[in-house]
Amino acid sequence: MEYGGDIIVIDVGLMFPEEEMLGIDLVIPDISYLMERRERIRGIVITHGHEDHIGALPFLLPQLNAPVYSTKLAQGLIQVKLKERKALEGTELNVVSPGEQVTLGKFGVEFYPVCHSIPDSVGLIIHTPVGVIVHSGDFKLDYTPVSGKPTDLSRLAQLGAQGVLLLLSDSTYAELPGYTPSEKVVGETLDHIMADAPGRVIVTTFSSLISRIQQVIDAAAKHERRVFVVGRSMSDTVRMALELGYLNAPDGILGRLDEIRGMPHNKIVLITTGSQGEPTSALVRMANRDHRQVHI
Repeated sequence: MEYGGDIIVIDVGLMFPEEEMLGIDLVIPDISYLMERRERIRGIVITHGHEDHIGALPFLLPQLNAPVYSTKLAQGLIQVKLKERKALEGTELNVVSPGEQVTLGKFGVEFYPVCHSIPDSVGLIIHTPVGVIVHSGDFKLDYTPVSGKPTDLSRLAQLGAQGVLLLLSDSTYAELPGYTPSEKVVGETLDHIMADAPGRVIVTTFSSLISRIQQVIDAAAKHERRVFVVGRSMSDTVRMALELGYLNAPDGILGRLDEIRGMPHNKIVLITTGSQGEPTSALVRMANRDHRQVHI
């Protein structure tokens, strides 16, 4: 977003390749326009910590060399990713709270809470000299969220009454009839699966999907199963989320993979990466019997 001599960047995500993109692992944004004007970039603003919103930062932040503003959990996830790529040194990562506002050049950026499948998600209310711009971020109108608070509709109503210059938003599957059920439905499904499964339960998800990981831990605890985290990125993220208080795990429920040998299969839950079929993910290595400790 650009006004006068000031630029702010909203989210720096990546996407996974389409089927026809043979040999391509990740797709990252073209920043040639920003590189030509990088001295005018006042900040990079992050709405939440999912891959499609922060995944390209390790590749692009060293080139842009701009301060990053995000909520606490998103910052933790960004740090994990930057460390993996040895790109953390020299970066300026700033933590903001939902409801807080920061001034970046001519932009006043207000972070308002939204409900999403990861805690600490925000939308952006951007105050400019010509009017207010609302960037919704990824949001869900879920009144029984697994973690975090519902989307702050009252703040949006206030803005609507005052007048908004521009709304930047999208809505996945908006063209289909019906509604999206609450995230709690997923927890109920996991509960049924762990109650009925005669053997191991293997759950694959993005490492940044903290709310889903919490649901897996809760269901496992209810049915007296132990949880084992497979994959470096997943392990690093779970460790960070536990340290920051975004994940809660009863004592003894999380185990090390070297403890899994000899355990009854109906007492085991595995959380792993690989939900997109990534060829180097832990799930694919387990399925190909290339993983050192776990085979499917």
